[in-house]
Order: sequence, then C-alpha cells, then structure tokens
Amino acid sequence: MIDTAIAHFGDILPFILIGFGAQMIDGALGMAYGVISSTLLLALGVPPSRASASVHAAETFTTGVSAISHILHRNVDWRLFAKLVIPGVIGGVAGAYLLSNIDGAVIKPFVQAYLTAIGLYLIWRGLHLPPQPRDPRWVTPLGLVGGFMDASGGGGWGPVVTSNLLIQGSSPRHTIGTVNAVEFILTTSISLTFLFHLGWETFTTYTIGLLIGGVVAAPFGAMLARHVAPKLLFIAVGTILTLTSLFGVLKWLGL
Repeated sequence: MIDTAIAHFGDILPFILIGFGAQMIDGALGMAYGVISSTLLLALGVPPSRASASVHAAETFTTGVSAISHILHRNVDWRLFAKLVIPGVIGGVAGAYLLSNIDGAVIKPFVQAYLTAIGLYLIWRGLHLPPQPRDPRWVTPLGLVGGFMDASGGGGWGPVVTSNLLIQGSSPRHTIGTVNAVEFILTTSISLTFLFHLGWETFTTYTIGLLIGGVVAAPFGAMLARHVAPKLLFIAVGTILTLTSLFGVLKWLGL
C-alpha cells in the first residue's frame, strides 16, 4: 500500500513542481500559469479541449488563493476590476463553448506572434521609459478578448490583459493584482462551461499536481508583486511574455 502511494505521488510530483513555479510567476507578474501548464499537457498528447479544461479546473483553486492574497496585500484596483469582470466572463464562456465544439487552435500562432512583439516592447519600455501610471482607456473590449483567448487558447487572460493594460499606463502592481482577482471568477465560469459541454472525463489526473503546486505558491506571488519596483515588473513581464509566446511561435513553425 505504501509503495503504491509513493508511486502515485512520484507520478504527480513533476506537476506539483510545475504548478508551483508557474503560479509563482503568475502571481507575481499576472501571467504564465495557464500558458506553462497547457503547453506541458499538450506536449504529453492531451487533446486541446481536455488540456484547457484541466488547467482551468486547477486554476479555479489557485486563482482563488491568489485573489485573496492580492486583496490582502492591497494590490487590487476595484474600479478596474469592475470594468474587466463582466466582459471577461462573457468572452471566457464564449471561448469555452467554441473550443468544446471545434478546434480553436488555428488563431493561436498569430496571437502568440502578437504577444511576442508586445513582450519585446514592454522590455524596451521598462529599460528606457520610467512607468508613469494613468487610467487605461480600452478595458471592456480587452476583457472580452482576453477571456475568449484564455478559454480557446488554454491560457491567454494574463498575457493579453496584463500586457495591454501596462502599455496603456496602468500601475504594474495594481494591474497584476486586479488581473489575478478577476481571473478567479473567469476560470470558474470557464470550468463550469467545459464541465457542462464535455463532462468530468475532460479533467486529467495531472490537474491534482498542478492544483497542489499552484495553491502553495499563490500567496508568495502576491507578496512579490507588492514589493518589486514597477520598472523591474515591466521588464519581468516583458521577458516572460516574450519567452512563452516565442516558444509557441517556434513550435508552430516546427523549429
């Protein structure tokens, strides 16, 4: 019995570590948990709909802990939250419905190419231009697109929304905290949509490892977002966005 338990733990341990690392990055920079986790599951041969459903099932818990942590650290801008949450949920449910019925991966390489360019710009801006916070203008359409891409692409909410809000001048700390807080409601809506259309069999055992690692790491990510300087957050967000998106582009090109 003990040997069997050790064997099962050994099976999910890599996913616990990946969930921990991905959530540390996501909580601190507002992106990457879904992208890293989805990429891993797809590499293991999990179908896109099941990979996205599994990641969102784990994120329902990890984003809940992350949202509470960001609220406690006062990283959430509630006005921005209100503008993002409804269009985000609408876009997420629409994207989950689309992916449940057809393969939505066709558009993904083009989005990743766009995000690579955005990441490079954020790095340049962090190095050359001191961030000057101002209220972003394009919020509602951004929430709609971000929610849709998150469900259909298995992890696009953070990269799309966080990066574009930063470009518009939103405060890095409050952008990251708010995007993480909205993501809890978004992932819950997407998970319920997948469950309704695809059933329980869409969720894989790998979800357990991703969930455990993510929940443990979530409070530390919020702490980092509060204490890291805005300029460093710009550069770090740009670097992570560029690397993860460029990886997707190169994979699509067969390189």
